[in-house]
Amino acid sequence: MWVKELDRHGVRRAAMIASIPGDEQSVAAAARVYPDRFYGYFMVNPVAPDAVERVRAALAGGYLHGICLFPAMHRFSIQDERARGVLEIAASHPGTLVFVHCGVLTVGMRAKLGLPSLFDMRFSNPIDLHAVALAFPRLRFVVPHFGAGYFREALMICDLCPNVYLDTSSSNSWIRYQPEMLDLSRVFRRALDVAGPERLLFGTDSSIFPRGWHSAIFEAQAQALYQIGISNADASCIFGRNLQALLGI
Repeated sequence: MWVKELDRHGVRRAAMIASIPGDEQSVAAAARVYPDRFYGYFMVNPVAPDAVERVRAALAGGYLHGICLFPAMHRFSIQDERARGVLEIAASHPGTLVFVHCGVLTVGMRAKLGLPSLFDMRFSNPIDLHAVALAFPRLRFVVPHFGAGYFREALMICDLCPNVYLDTSSSNSWIRYQPEMLDLSRVFRRALDVAGPERLLFGTDSSIFPRGWHSAIFEAQAQALYQIGISNADASCIFGRNLQALLGI
C-alpha cells in the first residue's frame, strides 16, 4: 500500500519507522522486499533489559538504518548509561543514524482511542543531547520537527555539534508556542542560517491510511522554501540528497 501511495505522489524513497518497540522485523521485512523504496527505522526503549541485543540483531540484518529514541515516552535521559549501550552499537555500524525525539510529543492514534499518554517532558530538551553528540562525533543524530518547541535549543545544538541534523516533519504546530512571531518561512531561514542546507532533512510525519502520504506538509514546506528564495541545489539536498548521504546511499 505504501509503495503505491509513494508512486501516486512521485516520491522515490521514504523512511519507514517501526513505531512500537520490538516491531523492528516488520519494517525490515518491508525494506527487504522493497530495498529501493524504503529506509528502515525502528523504535528502541533503551531502558528495556533486551534493548542492546535487539539493536545488535536489528542492525546485523542489513535492512535497518535508523534507531529512534523517544526519551519523554520511555522516561529516560539520553545521557543515561543504558542509552549509551545502544549508541555504542549504532556507532559501530557506519551509515546508521540516531533519531532523538525532543520537545512536545503527542500520539494522535492514542488520543483517538482515548488512551493516556504518560510522557515526561523533563527528558525532552535537545540540550541533553549536547554531551552525547560530542562523545560520539562520528554518529549522526537527527532531531525531528525542528525540536518541536525547543527551536532555539535545537539550533544551539546544531551550532555546537556538526553531527546533529534537523528533520522538518509534521505540521510544526509548535510554532504557536514561540514568544516571537514565527512562520514556517522564518523557521526555515533561521535553520538554514545555523545548520545550513546540508543538515536539514525533509519529512512529512505521514502515518496512517486513508490519509496516506501527507502531501499538504510537502506543499507547505516547498512553498516556504520558495518564498525565501532557496536554490534548486539546496532544495535537492533537503528533499532527499542529505538523507542519502547520511545513510551512505
